[in-house]
Amino acid sequence: MKILLLEDDQILCDSLKEFLELEGYEVDVAHRGPEVFDLTFTQTYDLYILDVNVPEISGFDVLFSLKDAGDETPAIYITALTDINSISKGFEIGAEDYIKKPFDPEELVIRIKRKYQKEDIVLRINDVVYNPVTRVLQKEGKIIGLGDVQQNIFHTLITEQNRIVDSYTLMDFLEQPSANALRVNLAKLKNKLGIEIKNIRGQGYMIENI
Repeated sequence: MKILLLEDDQILCDSLKEFLELEGYEVDVAHRGPEVFDLTFTQTYDLYILDVNVPEISGFDVLFSLKDAGDETPAIYITALTDINSISKGFEIGAEDYIKKPFDPEELVIRIKRKYQKEDIVLRINDVVYNPVTRVLQKEGKIIGLGDVQQNIFHTLITEQNRIVDSYTLMDFLEQPSANALRVNLAKLKNKLGIEIKNIRGQGYMIENI
């Protein structure tokens, strides 16, 4: 599960990120409102966790803009605001939950697991089935083992399906990064799984039509 956390308190942000990652979530962070728009332009998320009082653009305005653009990603507000008008405004904009600061991070995790976690989601392409939570990969009903390098490359491509992943991101998984080594690993992946991985010249690679 991929989470975007907007929190301008560096200590709290680092603490929440670490706690969530220990629970197995993938977490990107933003400290200012505009950073959320930069991240959501290139990434997709399963959940937004948004502080309200952050620099430049408030968490209320951030979510309003996302919803206005057709983004239906669920959102939880975390904030020290306690007045009923603020709480009401958050729900009117489109938040699905609201946690008042200070709070125990365990409470946040309990709410995520109860309301938002998608345990049974699998991604399919041809006869390949992949669970991005457990990272179990099957082809024609049989479990396929990939080395760490190819597993990480495949996971990144399949979870960013229909989006271009730049070559440098994929090369980070290689022990000795190079464009040629990346092409070799991609060719092996295609042969093992019988899937198409598109090379978008000058930009990167992508898996389409999952």
